[in-house]
Amino acid sequence: MINLQGKSPKLLVVGDLMIDHYLWGSCERISPEAPVQVVNIDKETTVLGGAGNVINNLSALGAEVGVMSVIGDCPIADELKALLVNIQVSTEYLITQTGRITSKKSRIIASQQQVVRYDRESTNAISEESQSKLLENFIAIIESYDVILLSDYGKGILTKPLTQSLIKLAKQHHKKVLIDPKGLDYSKYQGAYLLTPNKKEASEATDINITDKKSLFSSIKKLKDECHLTASLITLSEQGVAIYDDELRTHPTASREVFDVTGAGDTVLAALGFALACGYDIDSAVKFSNLAAGVVVGKIGSATATLNEIIEYESSLNKSSSAAHIKTLKEITILSAELKARGKKIIFTNGCFDLLHAGHVRYLEAAKNYGDVLILGLNSDQSVTALKGQGRPINTQLDRAYLLAALEAVDYVVVFDEDTPYNLIKAIQPHVLVKGGDYEGKKVIGQELADELKLVQFVKGKSTTKIIKKIQQRKE
Repeated sequence: MINLQGKSPKLLVVGDLMIDHYLWGSCERISPEAPVQVVNIDKETTVLGGAGNVINNLSALGAEVGVMSVIGDCPIADELKALLVNIQVSTEYLITQTGRITSKKSRIIASQQQVVRYDRESTNAISEESQSKLLENFIAIIESYDVILLSDYGKGILTKPLTQSLIKLAKQHHKKVLIDPKGLDYSKYQGAYLLTPNKKEASEATDINITDKKSLFSSIKKLKDECHLTASLITLSEQGVAIYDDELRTHPTASREVFDVTGAGDTVLAALGFALACGYDIDSAVKFSNLAAGVVVGKIGSATATLNEIIEYESSLNKSSSAAHIKTLKEITILSAELKARGKKIIFTNGCFDLLHAGHVRYLEAAKNYGDVLILGLNSDQSVTALKGQGRPINTQLDRAYLLAALEAVDYVVVFDEDTPYNLIKAIQPHVLVKGGDYEGKKVIGQELADELKLVQFVKGKSTTKIIKKIQQRKE
């Protein structure tokens, strides 16, 4: 995968903000009043939806996000602003229009299945006054952003005059504009860098039924030509994403169990914008967005994908390199907190692992059985020399880290310079600390920082020292 860790591009989202409201419960009976399910509600959650879900996705990826929109003078608007503040996104450029109702979509979920949805919202076009204020704000802040994303849910924010003005102003400032379109009239999007319609939307907008490669080419080319796009793109669900600039090509998506496609289009738009804002080409950006979408469709409701989840997902598809599993102290600290938030049980062990052998592998396999994610602290070359003496290590820390990261039992490797891994254990705060059986009855560095200590017996006769001696004897 392209390396986007540590990147923090600035993206501006303009579009229809809304709230996705979920009532979660279970159903064990039918109502005696009518043939409908009776759902016992266990919990209630609210998240940003619509353009807000694009913002959520960008925030999860690590971007700096700005937002421009029009909201109503209603309690829902206050709730929406609070959700934005919670993810540290400024509400400075949200314009309040009297009499307008901010969109809120409420869904009742019983046993992971959506039962019903009810909406409260205004869908009429925003006033000319609101459009003028949006344009004034856009002109004032556009230079601060790398890429502009327009998220159109057809709720009246992105009117044709406003959309065209935003695109023209962005082009004057040499900013790419990516748009998730809505409706049948795509002329309002003319001049954008690209659009992200799905196959059904593209078929309806071009009046070409996409059934094969020939009709796909006709539709995607028509979109590019008539909308004056730099690149034309159509998402094809399980078939991947098609791109056309000078030629047509399709990037396949990987199959996985799909629980909910809600918001997948938002994830694609956010991931494309994020990668392009980091300076990557369109093909690399599409591959990245495919992986991000693969993560979110495996979740229920409007969801997001973090960079670490995307890396993990890519690894599960056997498409990531071992290098992607080698982390810095800062990266593993952030990742550990994220893994714990997702309910993962973290195991930690450490060692020199100079000449990798079967004893090492069996030890690590045993360690992995104590939880979900095994993080391995690897002594640096300097640290190994201090512990083992001159002439060690035989293999460099980069070589050792790469080999260990390639093992199925090892999820992440972190190199440390100190004689002990105390600072690394302190940063990770693992649930389980694993050491070799030779520590029986001894104090283990950092054991007070873990929930429990587990000792794993080494395989008799297997050691790096013995391998080195055997090699030396043969030379003699």
